[in-house]
Amino acid sequence: LPVLRSPLAFKPGELLEFDMDAMGAKAGKLTMRVQRPANGSLPVLVEAQTNTLFSKVRRVRGSATSYLHPKTLRPSRYTEEAVENEQRRKVNVDFGAQDKSVKVDYQIGDRPKGHFNYAFDKDGLDVAGAIYLIRQLPLKKDLPVCFDVYGIRRMWRMTATVVDREHVSLPLGEFDAWHLAGTAVRLDRPSQTRDVHVWITDDDR
Repeated sequence: LPVLRSPLAFKPGELLEFDMDAMGAKAGKLTMRVQRPANGSLPVLVEAQTNTLFSKVRRVRGSATSYLHPKTLRPSRYTEEAVENEQRRKVNVDFGAQDKSVKVDYQIGDRPKGHFNYAFDKDGLDVAGAIYLIRQLPLKKDLPVCFDVYGIRRMWRMTATVVDREHVSLPLGEFDAWHLAGTAVRLDRPSQTRDVHVWITDDDR
């Protein structure tokens, strides 16, 4: 990843609110809130809940916290707890900066606890923290971006490029934004891939 610009584009107390979409239908709400620094970390709290309509298909309520280094924005830990159709899911992920390790402990309902050991190459992130790190990049057309990222108990290699500066129209308003497009490849099963598109507003935040 490129060297991050400074100062940070956000501060404790900032709240981001998102609508969750499922096949074109509004499925629920997701919020991301920057917490006060504690124990050498800058925590980001993520909370999500499906709405009444989507809950007839799949009921989800959960929260996650990414513990970021206040200067580098790399995670030291990521936790997640959710209830999906009355089944509780818990995950704790530890990132080792020295040995570039990722240790995943999880439990689904009353099943025995599970564990995975992964390693990352240059940069190891979690999905929530990656949003805040991307906001600090010196975005420009054709800028390549590559990092390993934890998501859904797996590690993925995200390779993307800044496509261009685009104008987007949303219910929230009109924005000039940088469009990042890429592909996430599951490290332990390269045949499994996901296309990813992200738009970051082209302003100080």
